[in-house]
Amino acid sequence: MPAIDDLLRTMLEQGGSDLHLTVGLPPKARLSGALVPLDDTVIDAERMETLLSEICPPKRWADYLERHDLDLAHEIPGLARFRANFLYNHWGMAAVLRQIPGKILTFDDLKLPEVLKRLCHLEQGLVVVTGPTGSGKSTTLAAMIDYINTNLRKHIITIEDPIEFVHQARESVIVHREVGEHTGSFAAALKGAMRHDPDIVLLGEMRELETIKLALSCASMGMLVFGTLHTNNAPKTIDRIINAFPAEEQNQVRVMLAGCLAGVVAQLLCKRIPKGRVAVHEILLPHEALPNTIRSGLISNIRGIIDGGAADGMISMDGSLMAQLKAGNILPEEAYAKAANKALFAPHLTGEAPAH
Repeated sequence: MPAIDDLLRTMLEQGGSDLHLTVGLPPKARLSGALVPLDDTVIDAERMETLLSEICPPKRWADYLERHDLDLAHEIPGLARFRANFLYNHWGMAAVLRQIPGKILTFDDLKLPEVLKRLCHLEQGLVVVTGPTGSGKSTTLAAMIDYINTNLRKHIITIEDPIEFVHQARESVIVHREVGEHTGSFAAALKGAMRHDPDIVLLGEMRELETIKLALSCASMGMLVFGTLHTNNAPKTIDRIINAFPAEEQNQVRVMLAGCLAGVVAQLLCKRIPKGRVAVHEILLPHEALPNTIRSGLISNIRGIIDGGAADGMISMDGSLMAQLKAGNILPEEAYAKAANKALFAPHLTGEAPAH
């Protein structure tokens, strides 16, 4: 059994979600949002190499030594599956392993907004699920794919690095492809997918320019494309996509994005009362004013579209935070810390507002 499995088991027994390994520090786990040492044993360079190399196939290990960055999946049979990121930092090798839920959680399990089901029924377009690392983007997307698989007859191709959730085909046909194992890159897999007659493509990452460009092309050609970005709200998501392109291409990209953007779901995790975490969302849905707003570059006006679209199911991040605050699920201090318009939440604080 790999030595790292003992640390992962200990983390799970304590209710942790992420294992952090750094040379010169003891192993730490994230418990209810805070990093807590699992023991007092400092990890040295030799032990770190052993911990990581034991769970990495030789070819992938060689890639890591060359590129100093690697994503892969690790499983403890019968217990849990993890997404691992190996990297290098100032002190040498390092890693973070995050537990992937063993069961694909449903809309009901996650208490996702019902309006997201509407996005699952779209025939084409680009739907972007966004949020910082660890905000549950992959879990939300897995629930959406599960809903489609349960209710619709579609051909779905997922492209991930690594594969996180394995869906057993029900009503839909699902093909999982892993970058580094089944294909050389997201872009190469996306090019291949265009020839395989998919109805839906799920992209685990939209980092490189070529991948974003191909995702827009697929969404414009009649496919429904789900992708992720590390942005915190809908306007920043649209800006990020446009600004990924050289200045001379941005007008053309605005036109393309205006024609194919079908939705943005931004997600954050907040500390829940009394423990655990709860998701809050900003949701942008198709609206008659949206295409012209994107084409014109008036991205700041998207906030008004969201605020005016409440009857259609749209909601701002601040609106979602306020709903959770009023429901008693989060503390005023947590809502204030996550809010864009802090003045809206300051009256709810028990003491003085924290410094901005």
